[in-house]
Amino acid sequence: MTPQSAEGGVRGHVLVVDDELSMREYLELLLHREGYVVTSVPAVKPACELLAQDGVDLVISDMKLGTGSGLDVLRAARARPEPPEVVLITAYGSPAAAVEAMREGAYDYICKPFDNEELRLLVQKALEKRLLRQENRGLRARLLPGLGMAVGQSSRMQEVWALVEKVAPSRSTVLVTGESGTGKELVARAIHMRGSRAAQPFMPFNCAALNEGTLESELFGHMKGAFTGAMQDRAGLLVSAGEGTVMLDEVGEMPLATQVKLLRVLQEKKVKPVGSAAEVPFKARVIAATNRRLEAEVKAGRFREDLFYRLNVITLELPPLRERAGDISLLANHFLARMAEELGRPALRFAPETLVLLERYAFPGNVRQLQNMVERAATLSDSDLLGPTTLPPAVRGESEPVARTGDGNEPRLGGGFNLERHLDDSERRYLLAALKQAGGVKTRAAELLGLSFRSFRYRLAKHGLTDDLEPGGSVDA
Repeated sequence: MTPQSAEGGVRGHVLVVDDELSMREYLELLLHREGYVVTSVPAVKPACELLAQDGVDLVISDMKLGTGSGLDVLRAARARPEPPEVVLITAYGSPAAAVEAMREGAYDYICKPFDNEELRLLVQKALEKRLLRQENRGLRARLLPGLGMAVGQSSRMQEVWALVEKVAPSRSTVLVTGESGTGKELVARAIHMRGSRAAQPFMPFNCAALNEGTLESELFGHMKGAFTGAMQDRAGLLVSAGEGTVMLDEVGEMPLATQVKLLRVLQEKKVKPVGSAAEVPFKARVIAATNRRLEAEVKAGRFREDLFYRLNVITLELPPLRERAGDISLLANHFLARMAEELGRPALRFAPETLVLLERYAFPGNVRQLQNMVERAATLSDSDLLGPTTLPPAVRGESEPVARTGDGNEPRLGGGFNLERHLDDSERRYLLAALKQAGGVKTRAAELLGLSFRSFRYRLAKHGLTDDLEPGGSVDA
């Protein structure tokens, strides 16, 4: 696996291929200063000989190599069992050359003259992608044998996993739906890992986290000079994922204008980078996920009907945890085993009465809430036996519980009860509590409530709470 520096930056072995001695020496010096191991060669043949030995994490090659070409180096690199990333450099850049390089599997394409900082960031991101691919392979090896156990054995989840097995080998677009915290990303990863793309990157992308312009640049890429700050051509996520999988999380939050472009992209299997007249093909599989009912969003005019049908080729609906209570103990013990390993406390275990309390709780935050609850209990407990006192007060019944439907515990109502006011008051209290716990950082508060930032901001405005800061800012709660 690619080593890392003490500062956390990805470091590795870089092969420089250029027929100009001055350029090789320049790149060697620049990359050595960044902590990389660098080998440089002047031609295609010695580059291919080095690539045949493995151990190269990244190739930086000139496109013009005497009688050879950087594309020859790229093809040799892509033929390796664990191919290094490849960045091509040229003084003769053109959209056609960029398209050819991307079609052949290059990570990115940069034109001379280039800024040192541009190249440094490009190298770092390319090596981060390689590291992510290696981690995905390791994760697949660890999770595949017991993936169903890790998620649940209820009949509802067995149906989900049976469908995962069927759709994983295909190229079909999959739409994963379910409440926040039900494990949509885990299911998307399972589809990726159980198919032929498992050795390629899995790239989740939150469609609600960026504004329209930045969203399109990240997904489709952009050309140098397309907008302020676009210092070089950049491949978007769909292209840079190669033959891997791109998960479009919170796709229901995507702006309508971007929905139009995404529909065309999915139909044509080509992207048009921002500021470019040329289209670039991509091979990545797309999995979309949302906690919204897209049929209702279509009727309300907030989501395009044609895009909905394009995404909705195969739908996987994840049940909320309250509808598969039989999985709660299984999941709790699974998360506790992971925490015990991380903390070096193999004797950690739940008391029986603790598991009973967990099974009775509604878990409005679903599996994610349960996982956080187990992490809290394991981290704060001085004893290896996790008793009821390690659970939050709400789970122990010491504060107003979240009502569960169909369990015989219906609330008692008196005259003059106003449901809307009650729900509004409860929502406002939860918003303020989340802001307080998050130290006023709204993006973190939204995560604590299992909401997208856009939805969280809407609720703040609805209750007249301060909402004039950036997502990372704070609110006077």
